[in-house]
Amino acid sequence: MEVGSLMKVVAPTCFAMLLPSLLGLQQTALAEDAPLILDPSVVTGSRSASRSFDLPYSVDSISREQISDGQLGINASEALSRVPGLVVQNRQNYAQDLQISSRGFGARSAFGVRGIKLIADGIPASTPDGQGQAATFNLDTADRIEVLRGPAATLYGSNAGGVIQMFSRNGEGPPRIGAETLVGSDGLNKHHLSAEGAVQGAGFVLDASRMDTDGYRDHSSARRDQTFAKLNLEPDDDSKLALIYSSLEQNGTQDPLGQTWAGYKADPRSVSSNALAYNTRKSIDHQQVGMNYERYIGDATLQVNAYTGRRSVIQYLSIPKGTPTNELGGGGVVQFDRKFYGGGVRWMQPIDSVPGELMIITGLDFDQSEDSRHGYKNYNGNTLGVKGELRRNEIDTARSLDPYIQANWAIDRWTLQAGVRHSTMELDVNDKFFSNGNGDASGNKTYQKNTPSVSVMYAFTPDLHGYISAGKGFETPTQAELAYAPGDIEGFNFGLKPSESTQYEVGLKAQVNNSTRVNAAVFQITTEDELVVNASKDGRTSYQNAGRTLRRGFELGIESQLSEQWSANLAYTRLQATYDSNFSNSGKTVEKGNYLPGVPQTTLFAELNWKPRDWVSTAVEGMYRSKIYVEDTNQKQAAPAYSVFNWRARFEQKVEHWTFHQTLRLDNLLDRQYIGSVIVGDGNDRYYEAAPGRSWYAGAGAQYSF
Repeated sequence: MEVGSLMKVVAPTCFAMLLPSLLGLQQTALAEDAPLILDPSVVTGSRSASRSFDLPYSVDSISREQISDGQLGINASEALSRVPGLVVQNRQNYAQDLQISSRGFGARSAFGVRGIKLIADGIPASTPDGQGQAATFNLDTADRIEVLRGPAATLYGSNAGGVIQMFSRNGEGPPRIGAETLVGSDGLNKHHLSAEGAVQGAGFVLDASRMDTDGYRDHSSARRDQTFAKLNLEPDDDSKLALIYSSLEQNGTQDPLGQTWAGYKADPRSVSSNALAYNTRKSIDHQQVGMNYERYIGDATLQVNAYTGRRSVIQYLSIPKGTPTNELGGGGVVQFDRKFYGGGVRWMQPIDSVPGELMIITGLDFDQSEDSRHGYKNYNGNTLGVKGELRRNEIDTARSLDPYIQANWAIDRWTLQAGVRHSTMELDVNDKFFSNGNGDASGNKTYQKNTPSVSVMYAFTPDLHGYISAGKGFETPTQAELAYAPGDIEGFNFGLKPSESTQYEVGLKAQVNNSTRVNAAVFQITTEDELVVNASKDGRTSYQNAGRTLRRGFELGIESQLSEQWSANLAYTRLQATYDSNFSNSGKTVEKGNYLPGVPQTTLFAELNWKPRDWVSTAVEGMYRSKIYVEDTNQKQAAPAYSVFNWRARFEQKVEHWTFHQTLRLDNLLDRQYIGSVIVGDGNDRYYEAAPGRSWYAGAGAQYSF
């Protein structure tokens, strides 16, 4: 379905505003009691609203305040760093988006997010083959973000690592309008307009923003326009309806590519000469509409969602002129126009004829994307970085159909959750280009797998719960991973198999003195046919199935309201992710015991927040990450361990109908030079992506309530 241009909202241009001085509006009263919410309700995993403390698996909820307080509202990494088990690497490259891994799944992704299911307001932000883009999350409208890890995540399909689900606000309270502007290092500026509230029982949220940056590294400028609209209705006493529209537009986003170790050490801001010669860049135009409907039928609940949209992308790569990939393969310019749609239906039925509380949940999810994909040479004569001759023309269709059933049963001190999902993912390639002499590369591949999971929790006391969870999972190759066969063979790599995993988790959840919450979990994950990079050279990356891998780890999350004014958060992850069998990769033997690249063994996030008055809060954040190997043999220079510290502050004043706020932020206080992210298995040895040095940001906004 084509999303009409009339639905497209243009992001606002720059605006300025004056704010009253802090001095004149300072308040002397102590902050009102604001106890830490230790048991937020979540739906991820249980599929119905439940206290996270009562769920028998690892699930975390990030609140609206944590998402927005002193943050920039640009990248999901701002909020997700506080979640144990996640590694969120900001590439400082808006052309390739964030890299997010959960318990090691997704670490090999050279662009976007894979191995983790992304969902926004019940609508998948991942394609049926498992590829997603976190940039589609509009953080300015977020009410909360839920993160599910471990065996229970397998109930969400072909994403073994977990689920990240964002929920936008519903539009409640009196109508209000707002404006905000933000400036910072490296030419960053962001301007944001919003309106939300409820009128005659209908809630609405409207949001538009524009972000510009020159980028920390050379050749890394970007402009991002985002719009969002949501309307919440109650057609009758027994039903709810939400209509959602969102868009993301990035035109001409520059891609600095990775750095060699020597290049990084000489100048962290440097870029490859190929990036400049071929003017590597990417443009994205993404629009979608969706609907969520919920109806109560007796004591049962029916939930239906549907969505459709389009996505257009053109990317200019640095594949050298004259290489087989450029001349006979897909070319150095990738362009596709995607139509996508899907939906789901879910029935939740409580059972009263058994002891305790039993809920049976059955459902069916369907998703499909169709790409009209073209490839062109990235040169014309002696002019580089332009669209040249056609080298690829095909229709790629990916679809998934997944029925599932789940039982949630609470009886006395016991909680049981068990379920199974039957996942089917089909990829169909219709090759329409034969003049390169490679013949017909058409073909199709179907992946199927049952993924059961079971979790049991026991309440030792009302404030101490222990659980055991187990499940089977699988991860299909994405379309991008199937795009090239190994060697010089043209066509899709339909020989790739899905990676299959067996996951176990044991955990404790405790609440101490109603002011501190502790979540701890140990886990083990074994995989067969792990998907790894086979070769990556001159813009052509092929993949293969390795043997077994073994992931063992420990996660600890602590949230504590230390006093009326002080609170603290800690997220610690220890993960040993290794190959559990030898395998051959590009003529090299990868030995059992080698560490999976892209996965740090230790990650630590800590935060100390001080709120002495109700109009001011300030916090210090610290993050430690151990070294990261960049390829399977572990022989190349690893990205060194690092520690960084950030500071933020937020001020707020209320004057009659007006609310004013100001934000200050300093990142990398000690001006540490470090590698922020890595590109796993890059055949050009450009594995490294430098993080910025000391950076500053300042913002101010105002909101008027009617």
